[in-house]
Amino acid sequence: MTEPTFSVPDQPLAGRKVLIIVENLPLPFDRRVWHEARTLAGAGAVVSVICPTGKGHEARYECLEGVHIHRHPLPLEAEGALGFVLEYGAALLWESWLAWKLLFTRGFDVIHGCNPPDLIFLIAWQFRLLGKPFIFDHHDICPELYEAKFGRRGFMWRLMVGLEKLTFRSAKVSLATNHSYRQIAIERGGMAPDDVFVVRSGPDVDRLRRVDPVPAWRNGRRHLVGYVGVMAEQEGIDLLIDAVEHIVRQNRREDIQFCLVGGGPSLARLTAMASERGLADYITFTGRAPDQVLFEVLSTMDLGVNPDRVNVMNDKSTMNKIMEYMAMGKPVVQFDVTEGRFSAQEASLYARPNDPEDMAAKIIELIDDPARRDHMGALGRRRVEEELGWHHQIAPLLTAYRKALGLA
Repeated sequence: MTEPTFSVPDQPLAGRKVLIIVENLPLPFDRRVWHEARTLAGAGAVVSVICPTGKGHEARYECLEGVHIHRHPLPLEAEGALGFVLEYGAALLWESWLAWKLLFTRGFDVIHGCNPPDLIFLIAWQFRLLGKPFIFDHHDICPELYEAKFGRRGFMWRLMVGLEKLTFRSAKVSLATNHSYRQIAIERGGMAPDDVFVVRSGPDVDRLRRVDPVPAWRNGRRHLVGYVGVMAEQEGIDLLIDAVEHIVRQNRREDIQFCLVGGGPSLARLTAMASERGLADYITFTGRAPDQVLFEVLSTMDLGVNPDRVNVMNDKSTMNKIMEYMAMGKPVVQFDVTEGRFSAQEASLYARPNDPEDMAAKIIELIDDPARRDHMGALGRRRVEEELGWHHQIAPLLTAYRKALGLA
């Protein structure tokens, strides 16, 4: 599917050249960065992106909608300390090489670095004497992610806080995905409030299109509950499997199918867990799927679920999946976290923290009340259209760029 480039009147970045570096996902799969790149191109900038290769995005160079994408290989997906050293070390080498190559070919006026990890400032430092400002795009709070994953702080946590501070202090401006991240940039990162801009990862309502429901995704059942996102340890999919087991075994409800769209390092383990519990017939795992599958599931499902655990990371983070459900007019069930509640407000029911039994009860409550589902879905869609959608993020993104480039 060909997406339209975001066109910005007056071309405020005409003649400017932008280099975006993202380490953990390829473009155009990383939707936030893809929206940013297309917006900057639509504002007149020449946009180059350095990112890794990935499934379905193996070409080392592509020009899509005027965005020049330069991909590099990675040795492996990080597991353990040695894996992280190999992955991030290889990424930094590739990013450095490609950045210098681009400097002497297409050129760039500004570097836009997207975490994780909080190491891209090492690339930006190489070009400081050449007057290339650094914009930090704060996707993840890495110290909180470490604490949530390992349940402790210690030396590695302190190291991550130190790298985060160096990243903020290297940046001329910072992009925060929500107000919680903005406070971290100011209070822990030491940035001036005027240099931190909230640019949410809002969905593109023109791209997320409803299609005709596909009954096959219901697997012969009356209702479908959908999940869209990464299959990783911190995503709480195990709690969702617990909730499914409770619905099937305790509530004796066999009329609800669950479809989980997405790939990730925990996909095989989670698939095996569902099978071991005798739930394989109730839970469909699609793996990483093309847009058509995503749209079919989002259009067919009765509601979307977000099982992210309540912890120091997820409480402050905005989950893209919630706003994608809302953009498609679907109500949400999630655990009660600060930014999740800010995003969804009355478009969601909120289960007790990390309680799969209560999540199961909330799912059944909505399944059995179609009028309420429709009302909540309409509220969510309106909120995306009026405040959270990507078209509302274009102005703060371009304001941040004008400040970084001295155009403000």
